[in-house]
Amino acid sequence: MTAIKRPPAKYQPKGLTVLYEDRAIIVVEKPCGLLTIGTDRDKSRTVHSILNEYVRKGDPRSRNRVYIVHRLDRETSGILVLAKSEAAKIFLQGHWQETDKRYLTVVHGALEPKSGTINSYLAENSALTVYSTQDPALGKLSLTEYTVLKEAKGLSLLEIRLLTGRKHQIRVHLSERGHPVAGDRKYGKNDGYPALALHARSISFTHPVNGRRLFFETGIPDLFTRLVGRIDAPAA
Repeated sequence: MTAIKRPPAKYQPKGLTVLYEDRAIIVVEKPCGLLTIGTDRDKSRTVHSILNEYVRKGDPRSRNRVYIVHRLDRETSGILVLAKSEAAKIFLQGHWQETDKRYLTVVHGALEPKSGTINSYLAENSALTVYSTQDPALGKLSLTEYTVLKEAKGLSLLEIRLLTGRKHQIRVHLSERGHPVAGDRKYGKNDGYPALALHARSISFTHPVNGRRLFFETGIPDLFTRLVGRIDAPAA
C-alpha cells in the first residue's frame, strides 16, 4: 500500500507533523502539551479531533474518521499511530505485543545497573495517580526495559523499550526507583524544567493490510540536548 500524496499546506493538520499516511493508517509526531484524545474533564483540541478534521477535509458530512490505537500522555512528545478504519485498529491492537516502541528520557541521578528491566503491577487510585503494587489482583503487569546512554550534570539519558503500555508507566517506574523524569511535576519534583523530558522516538510495527514491517523515527527534542549536551543517537 503506497503512501497518499500529501495535500497542500493549508490542509495540513495544524500543530501535528504527518510522518506517513496511506488508506489504512496515519503516523504523526505529537508535540508536548497536546492530548491524544479528549476526556470527560477535558474537551480541548486533541490529536484525535485535529486528525478527524483533517481526514474529512472540511466536509462535516464526511464519514471519514481516525481511530485511536494507542496513546501518549499530554506531556509526552513523539510518534503516534492511528488507524483509518475499525478493521485496521483491531489488527494493530491485536498485534501490539509485536510492536517495538522506543523512548528517550532524561532522569535525575545515575542508575545502577546501567541497563535492566523494571517490573511491577501498576494500579491507579481515586486521585488518578498511578502506583506500583506487588498484588496482581490490584494492578496490571508492567515491564520497562532501560539502557543508560549518557550521564551529565547529575542527569541520565535513557533509551526505554516499552514492553507493556500502561498509563504513566515509564514515569512511575523511574520515579519509584528514585530517578524521576526531568520536568515531571506529577511523579517527580518541581525541578524548574519547562517540559517533561520524555519522547516517543521510534516505533516498528506490521502494516494492517499489506503485512509489511514499517519503521518510523523522529529527531531528538532540543530540550534533551539542553539538559545533557550533545547526544549520539542510539542505534535503532
